[in-house]
Amino acid sequence: MIATPTDSALAALFQPLQLGAISIPNRIIMAPLTRARSGLSRIPNGLMLEHYSQRASAGLIITEATQISEQAAGWQQTPGIYNADQIAGWQKITEAVHQRGGKMVLQLWHTGRASHPDFQPNGELPVSASDIAPQGEIHTPLGKKSYVAPRPLTLEEINRKK
Repeated sequence: MIATPTDSALAALFQPLQLGAISIPNRIIMAPLTRARSGLSRIPNGLMLEHYSQRASAGLIITEATQISEQAAGWQQTPGIYNADQIAGWQKITEAVHQRGGKMVLQLWHTGRASHPDFQPNGELPVSASDIAPQGEIHTPLGKKSYVAPRPLTLEEINRKK
C-alpha cells in the first residue's frame, strides 16, 4: 500500500517538534553525510552552501562531520571550524539556511586514532586515549595506508585552550 498525505503516520511527519531548545517545523531530520567538498583548506564553500540551503525545508539539518582542530582531521577535504575563514564559511551557510526558514546544527568531529600522520601537522602521530592502533587501512591524501599506533593525548594537551 502506498502512503498518502492523509495517512496519520505521514501526517505526523509534518507536525512541529521541540528538541530541547530547538523548535522545528516538522519531524524530518536530515542525517549527517560526509561530502568531502571543502577542498584542502577545509573552508565551507559555495557548493556546500547550495547543498544545505536546498535542504532547508527539513525540520532540522545535522551537518556533515566538521573538524574541531587541525589535529582532528582524518578524512580528505572535510570541513573545519577551527579558524576564522572556516567559521565565516559556515556562517554564510547558516545564514542561507535560516533565510529559507531552516534550522541546522553542526556535527563536531575529532577522528582520534582513526587518523594518520598524512593528515597531521608536520606528519605527527594522531592522538587518542591510548597507543592502540585501529585495525585496517585508511584513505589518506597520499593513498591507502595501514593505520598507525597513535600517541596518547597528554593532560597538558587536554587542558590547552587552542
